Amino acid sequence: MSDWREQRAATVRSLITRAEPDVVEESKWRKPSNPDGVPTFSLSGLICTLETYKDKIKVTFAKGASLDDPAGLFNASLGAGTRRAIDIHESDELDGDAFVALIRQAADLNRG
Repeated sequence: MSDWREQRAATVRSLITRAEPDVVEESKWRKPSNPDGVPTFSLSGLICTLETYKDKIKVTFAKGASLDDPAGLFNASLGAGTRRAIDIHESDELDGDAFVALIRQAADLNRG
């Protein structure tokens, strides 16, 4: 992957570490169709995953349904019982400050 998705994923990673500098990134769920696995970000529990698809990147918040989203960033998995996701397409703009707030809120929720 060496295109807009790589650049966007790098931006998302930097926003996550800006929000929570102690976050741990790991690659999980490796399989033949995805040998690199799925990047996961944890701090006192799973915060989110970052997946790359042909037409988008997807940030899935493990406990997204429990988070306040006043900026309306969540636009996928809205009917899921626990998780919520943000699909980011090439032409989409991501509100960095609102995203950082969601990451901090998710980390706080993990901390209890």
